Amino acid sequence: MKALVYHGPGKKSWEEKPKPSLIKPTDAIVKINRTTICGTDLHILKGDVPEVTDGRILGHEGIGTIGEVGPAVTGFKKGDRVLISCITSCGRCEYCKKGMYSHCEDGGWILGHLIDGTQAEYVRIPYADNSLYHIPDNTADEEALVMLSDILPTGFECGVLNGKVKPGDSVVIVGAGPIGLAALLTAQFYTPADIIMIDMDDNRLEVSKKFGATQVVNNRNEDAVKRIYELTGNKGADVVIEAVGVPATFELCESIVAPGGHIANIGVHGKSATLHLEKLWSHNITITTRLVDTVTTPMLLKTVCSHKLDPGKLITHRFPIANVLEAYDTFQHASVEKTLKVILINE
Repeated sequence: MKALVYHGPGKKSWEEKPKPSLIKPTDAIVKINRTTICGTDLHILKGDVPEVTDGRILGHEGIGTIGEVGPAVTGFKKGDRVLISCITSCGRCEYCKKGMYSHCEDGGWILGHLIDGTQAEYVRIPYADNSLYHIPDNTADEEALVMLSDILPTGFECGVLNGKVKPGDSVVIVGAGPIGLAALLTAQFYTPADIIMIDMDDNRLEVSKKFGATQVVNNRNEDAVKRIYELTGNKGADVVIEAVGVPATFELCESIVAPGGHIANIGVHGKSATLHLEKLWSHNITITTRLVDTVTTPMLLKTVCSHKLDPGKLITHRFPIANVLEAYDTFQHASVEKTLKVILINE
């Protein structure tokens, strides 16, 4: 089969790899129908995730069709259409029993990280019963479900739920990329009074307005801290969601959070950010970190299938999977290409 293979920082290629086979009785082999590229893949290519080794197939999102299941798999069979979770869960360890699937002792975020991932024609899914979801037969837009593999539950769990967004809150989301927009979409479940998006890309800010942002701030052109205080009655934001993953954006979050507020970090950080405790120590600030657990995926799947949420509008570009290198180039030059999410199609 063909796959997108990582060969060290800045190096990747579309090449021939052995088709995966069952290793454990709980495995399934899935033929990829649709997959996508994540900002985390770009962090890997930058060298921010050093445990990813030369030769790894990237990717941790997708939908597909089961081609083979191990003898211990009871919930799925050959031919089933499935949504692949970015998080692998054994369902039995201490962390899984707490709902912390991201810390599964034999799983967690391993696809495209510690084992071969989904940017390929086929992928092996460990613990298939706990790591796949049936696609309902009446689903009109299966392609949109790719957004449920990672970015929708990530934006919701790591940003909205960790930030404890509630009715009437002022919410600021720093970063209007796909993850930030996923947080914007799902924050509206809780009817905050304001959702303010901060980014340096005017196109993404315009998209944010269409998706429900009440105000936008381009921090390339204006003082974001001053503007946020103007927009919040000089109080700061009740909830600030960091959706970029660089020191400057995390420190910006510290500067605009209101007393008693929450900073919810989503971004993948490859470098240290300064924690300004000399300013925050007396302000009753809660700072949260999290890797998505995908515990909300079943709920989000129902919400999408009932047309209460439309993640398909995050998709801006489509490519045959064989054109994955072109797709990466488009994704990496998002400001020029006006890219949000790209879909890779494997017919």
